[in-house]
Amino acid sequence: MSPASKDWTPQSWQSKVALQQPKYPSSEELASAVEEFSHLPPLVTSWEISALKQQLGEAALGQRFLLQGGDCAERFEDCNPATITNKLKILLQMSLVLIQGCKKPVIRVGRFAGQYAKPRSDDFETRDGVTLPSYRGDNINSPAFTSEARVPDPKRMLRAYERAALMLNFIRSLVRGGFADLHHPEYWDLDFVRHSPLAAEYQNMVAGIAESLRFMENVLGVHPGTIEWVDFYASHEALHLYSEQAQTHRVPHRDGFYNLSTHFPWIGMRTADPDGAHVEYFRGIVNPIGVKVGGLMQPDHLARLLDVLHADGEPGRLTLIHRFGAEKIAGSLPRLIDVVRQSGKTVLWFCDPMHGNTRTTSGGIKTRDFADILAELELAFDIHAAAGSYLGGVHFELTGDNVTECTGGARGLNETDLQRAYQSEVDPRLNYEQALEMALLIARKMRTINGRSVRA
Repeated sequence: MSPASKDWTPQSWQSKVALQQPKYPSSEELASAVEEFSHLPPLVTSWEISALKQQLGEAALGQRFLLQGGDCAERFEDCNPATITNKLKILLQMSLVLIQGCKKPVIRVGRFAGQYAKPRSDDFETRDGVTLPSYRGDNINSPAFTSEARVPDPKRMLRAYERAALMLNFIRSLVRGGFADLHHPEYWDLDFVRHSPLAAEYQNMVAGIAESLRFMENVLGVHPGTIEWVDFYASHEALHLYSEQAQTHRVPHRDGFYNLSTHFPWIGMRTADPDGAHVEYFRGIVNPIGVKVGGLMQPDHLARLLDVLHADGEPGRLTLIHRFGAEKIAGSLPRLIDVVRQSGKTVLWFCDPMHGNTRTTSGGIKTRDFADILAELELAFDIHAAAGSYLGGVHFELTGDNVTECTGGARGLNETDLQRAYQSEVDPRLNYEQALEMALLIARKMRTINGRSVRA
């Protein structure tokens, strides 16, 4: 059933205040691009969206665990086989590790094939006395610091669609072609991680998974080939509302409107105003949706969001992605858990330990420290467990490449190392080795929590 009322349309958000939107020089060119975009084929299907919503509903009830990861802001130039394959590899490996930790099915959602827009704290950027519009993502303008590059161009949303379509097609081909065959997880190794201090622990898990598969197929009678691949879903922050509107349609034999550009769109902290344009857009789509919540969100604000976006309380409809920072989570998360409990509605709680732990080095480089990220995650598990709640997922900004953007981890990257391979245009990401190490440490934490629950 559609969550929208009769007065909702994909364009109704335009009657509200829309934050974080680019200012296009030509309204005619914008309208032309949106019109062209609206007639292009969908990137995802309604039955894929429905399947994900069902799985997220099971996660909200404690029966599954959600892993979401990908770039802070995708770049057109990263739509290439090596980058896509590496990203898929790390998500696969992390998910296998988490399965071992939580002993539940893991939902894999990539923050990709649409993560082309980024909110900015300032509309303008100044360098060496020159002020230009801020870079807002490849579907809006270019990161090059020139006046021409920073002009918002509506045709870039069409290029973003093309890149997203190419990426999804390649991912589907890889998955269905055997890349994600669970019988051969050893094929997913990346060369530069083989020296990692935790490589042996991962390889032991791989061997255990292979043995479990053989057990199910040989002893339990599961036919070989039945368990071959895993599913992937796509997500992005639905920030650029003209792009989202253009791909929002009714589909045959189903009720309501679907955003067919992604399976799982979410609302960021800066645009989660219950009276704003983004919430107005989100209240009308059938997709499972997420909302970022943090330390500045007051209980009455969250209660209003629950009323507008989650009126029916359907499990799987709403995911709350909390992001506080390691130093603030203990003082902020419990009160939001109380709001949801008092509402009587079922949500999926999901931890983003990245954004609240961002800092800037003395040299002006934006980074995050591995220890801070891990600390927030471990506290999140403990707080939910103490409150009788269930932390059903984790959200990382990461890459499968050998970048140096976050400090810490088993290799002990420091501020000096950041200059070696810092590639992000916006926010720092965990590299492959740090991401896999994080998954291993989370798995240990989940095993500890599960052990306490069994003893209790």
